[in-house]
Amino acid sequence: QPQLAESGGASVQAGGSLRLSCVAPSYALSMFCMAWFRQAPGQWREPVAAIDAAGGTMYVDSVKGRFTVSKDTAQNALILQMNSLEPGDSATYYCARRSQNLCLSPLREVDFGIWGHGTQVTVSS
Repeated sequence: QPQLAESGGASVQAGGSLRLSCVAPSYALSMFCMAWFRQAPGQWREPVAAIDAAGGTMYVDSVKGRFTVSKDTAQNALILQMNSLEPGDSATYYCARRSQNLCLSPLREVDFGIWGHGTQVTVSS
């Protein structure tokens, strides 16, 4: 079984909302920094948001005020609530885990060693 499993990706129109979920081992959410990254076709994978073991959050500027990262401890899941979606948000979204309790700023792909397989988000104008 994969350690991280994303779901919730879909095709939506601009202005719509999606809720992505990443099921993780229960210890991971309480012990480690967890993050969302995304990768559009032909682009490098880029960070989106992260939440540390204590619940502190960080976001890249392009999603601030629109996306919210949180933990659903009842479901053992990392959540990304995405509102006011734009075509530029179209990408495969990946959940990732760092082996430390704190998240570093800026978020870097190299700091995360455990990855899910991704879930596709498509936003049409």
